[in-house]
Amino acid sequence: MYEWNEMVQLMVNWVESNLSSTPSLIKMSEQLGYSPYYCSRQFNSITGTTLRDYIWMRRISRAALELRDTDERVLDIAVKYGFSSQEAFTRAFVKAFQVTPQAYRKAPRPIPLAIRMEVFSPYHYLMKEQNRMGMDKMHLQQAEIKLEIIPAHKFIGIWDPASKNYGEFWNNDHDCDEVCGTLESMSNLVLPGQLGQTAGWFYRSGEKGYFYGIPVSLDYNGQIPPGMECKEIPESEYLVFYHPPFDYLKDNGTVMNTVEQAAWNFDPRGMGYDWDEENKQDYQRHFPEGYGYAVLRPVKKLG
Repeated sequence: MYEWNEMVQLMVNWVESNLSSTPSLIKMSEQLGYSPYYCSRQFNSITGTTLRDYIWMRRISRAALELRDTDERVLDIAVKYGFSSQEAFTRAFVKAFQVTPQAYRKAPRPIPLAIRMEVFSPYHYLMKEQNRMGMDKMHLQQAEIKLEIIPAHKFIGIWDPASKNYGEFWNNDHDCDEVCGTLESMSNLVLPGQLGQTAGWFYRSGEKGYFYGIPVSLDYNGQIPPGMECKEIPESEYLVFYHPPFDYLKDNGTVMNTVEQAAWNFDPRGMGYDWDEENKQDYQRHFPEGYGYAVLRPVKKLG
């Protein structure tokens, strides 16, 4: 089964590299060495959608970001992403997002963008390696510990007291594609200095829950997507337990375990601090190849 996931991930990667050209099933099958029929069947089996629909939604979503972030003419964006005319593009945009391209450009709002699919995970890689030759232990560095100040800000997202981690959160009636796609449409609002979509833990009546969303500036007063909340988070110093960029497929589990073991077992009093999590929240930054992995816990100075 993992071979199919890897093959479909190659198809996804190929589509992403060809969104502004004309990604055809025949060209892709030639690149990957599989028949067009097999490519189409396996894509639908793994993703639950057709290759044609996936390409259509990724192109219209990429076009939406260009409407938001550039001054290119609507017609030029439409042609760039394979639409025969501005009218055809407008019809497709309204069908996808219930707003015209012109109206969205004038007043961007949260819309459910289609995000890039990830169907070949560290789990699949591990299964493949174990089947091929067994898995050697990875020798990775220990977590770095440093201080960071995050200014007062607002956080838009979902706080779920019934979830304790990333997997539980998405298995607890939260639609990953819809939530992540909507937050991606708000990526231009992310608090300067922060990395974008962020998860972590919060505490309510002594119980730990899990949240997911984006940090925005303290003066944000725009639209909040349905099903999400907006909360103010006070300025705080954070202890950052950090591992630099790593190979996601090979090392993700080991890196996350290393960082979290350090974060949850560290005594900050040796640095002159104590934990300060009662009215704040712990952040989890997970951008393997670009940033690395980190857990941030708020602290206050002793005395």
